[in-house]
Amino acid sequence: MAVSEFLVKGRALIGERLDEAPVTISVRDGIIHRIEPISGSADMIPWICPAFFNAHTHLGDSIAMDVPAGGSLDELVRPPDGLKHRILRSSTHEDLVRGIHLTLRTMSDSGTAGCADFREGGISGVEAMREAGHGLPVRTVIFGREGGETVAEGLGISSARDVAEGLDAMIREARKQGRFVAFHAGERDDDDVDAALAYDPDLLVHCTHASRMQLRMIADLGIPVAVCPRANWRFGVASSPDHPPVRTLLDLECPVILGTDNAMCVQPDMWRETHFLSTVYHISPRDALNAAILGSSLFTDSFFIEEGNRANFLVIEPKGSNLILSRDMIGTLVHRAGPGNIVRKVINL
Repeated sequence: MAVSEFLVKGRALIGERLDEAPVTISVRDGIIHRIEPISGSADMIPWICPAFFNAHTHLGDSIAMDVPAGGSLDELVRPPDGLKHRILRSSTHEDLVRGIHLTLRTMSDSGTAGCADFREGGISGVEAMREAGHGLPVRTVIFGREGGETVAEGLGISSARDVAEGLDAMIREARKQGRFVAFHAGERDDDDVDAALAYDPDLLVHCTHASRMQLRMIADLGIPVAVCPRANWRFGVASSPDHPPVRTLLDLECPVILGTDNAMCVQPDMWRETHFLSTVYHISPRDALNAAILGSSLFTDSFFIEEGNRANFLVIEPKGSNLILSRDMIGTLVHRAGPGNIVRKVINL
């Protein structure tokens, strides 16, 4: 069988440190085979950035996109009778699949090659996600609920306080089957964080109002936290850079991964999310960009540009725009670049 190999030359962000270097990347059968430095001026060659991994989405909510509504977080999204759940129940399977498909396609166009999605609707909800993603270059890691976890990659709990009974059994079964376990926790207050930590989950989502003691425990346990800053502000559970406590999580060396949360009210655009995270939370562009990629290492094949990894990266062309004036490639990617600057996507999922 013939070997498929091609070369990509550019200023690339290498490894988890995102070290910038002018290189030639050899991709053989979808794998980064070699990364070799090149000499000479790197000013006029493209930029190469790892593809994004959106660490927390609710893509089924696309069918409720920008629905005119007010109310508290519970009234909008708490199961089983929040607004979004009522809309989901009243929607046809075809409408659900179409909505998810269009949003996944939009994510792919903007450079996202993977996501971790919490999927309502039981087994049929998981099947809708898989049907919607068929043929698209986006790796979906699905956290099911309402029985959907039995056929998904993981179990996604909205909050420990939302599950009246059977939680122990669900988690035991998920562990037995080798599935991920994830909890929403600390979104509106810190009352459900300890209950989630008691199950030693693989992922916590939000931790918007987790206490310092809880954050220390999360860091000590090495549990990654998916933060969703724009959604927290849209839902009124955050109004300052203290919530979510991203700076504290990073200082404690907790794995911080970035998500966009609810497609009902926030476009799943990782360019916007990294810019918001860096600007509002005073996080360095390097840390913000790392958080937009790191989820891939935790739940699927790593998207970081390293020899032996699958090739999942974006080629950005600064020429033809003011990006060519950049004195800081990573800062410019986070604060100025966007889907329109992508000239090539190398995706091998």
